[in-house]
Amino acid sequence: MYPLNQTGSAGALRPGAAIARPYQAGSSQDFERLYRASYSRVLGTLIGVLGDRAAAEDCAQEAFVKAYQAWPHWRPDAPAEAWLHRIALNVAVSLQRRQRLREAGELVRRLGRPAPPPDPALAAEHSELAAALRRLPAKQAAAIVLRHYHGYSNREIAYALGIPERTVASRLAAAKARLRVLLGGR
Repeated sequence: MYPLNQTGSAGALRPGAAIARPYQAGSSQDFERLYRASYSRVLGTLIGVLGDRAAAEDCAQEAFVKAYQAWPHWRPDAPAEAWLHRIALNVAVSLQRRQRLREAGELVRRLGRPAPPPDPALAAEHSELAAALRRLPAKQAAAIVLRHYHGYSNREIAYALGIPERTVASRLAAAKARLRVLLGGR
């Protein structure tokens, strides 16, 4: 039998992960333990996907509320942190959809008016890689962030995104190829 890792599932431990007792669905104490163990990684994923810390914090808060409401129905055979990431990424995708709709409405209202010049302070704030990540489709960006920022396995990414493991591999390959183009072949 393998020790339980931070996600509450059996398997290899991620570096720095402590051996923890399994989570009990519906237990407020266990949800609090899961929250403390995973909040910073979930937030980091959302920052990587959205490129905006404030929006990422809002999405993380909403995701943890939704996760808490669904906690009694969580299946212990599902990696808990990957389950949280799936909820958080769904919240982020919904936010992006709402923003695109809002932006389209604003564009229609502003037709004929010149756009305000870009804020140089904001442009300098974001790195080239973060900018390139934001130019990827959200599904590819999510896979890259989960793999390279959090060290998730293909299985964990598949669960978090609700896709087959083979799709994870193809999304990662497509994202890496696109990043190479966006970053000038580096």
